[in-house]
Amino acid sequence: MNKKEFIKSLLAGLFSIITIGALTLLTYKTELGVFLIASFGSSMVVLYGYPESPFAQPKNIFFGHLLTSMVGIIFLFFTALPIFILIPLAVGLGVSLMILFKVPHPPAGGNPIIIIIGSVSIDYLISPIIIGSIIIIVFGIVLNRLILKKKYPI
Repeated sequence: MNKKEFIKSLLAGLFSIITIGALTLLTYKTELGVFLIASFGSSMVVLYGYPESPFAQPKNIFFGHLLTSMVGIIFLFFTALPIFILIPLAVGLGVSLMILFKVPHPPAGGNPIIIIIGSVSIDYLISPIIIGSIIIIVFGIVLNRLILKKKYPI
């Protein structure tokens, strides 16, 4: 491993700590609601490890998480299928829609699973999905553009 790769990996880890730390503090140290979901951890890999990737761009992060979460909510509330059929259909449709609308964000593929297993309410779309995604994007822009001086978003 060369020095540049080592520094990149350390910065990706540090920025992930900062971003997920902020979402965790908002979730557990305020009364504002839930801002954290498991798939946001995977978003850190893409956003800070590979910010030049199409998958790491703000529109992909935001709309990928929103679209797959909406699919999860729709399947959860409007279908009466057994869970072992419900989850794969919701994930498959979410993946298809992200690709169709050109907003693929691989971590978002897990959102229907999180939503269906967790039996969340429709408010889940606002917090953590919309607000959490916006916070992630803001941190991504600040850390990539202002601190690392990278062209982000591309």
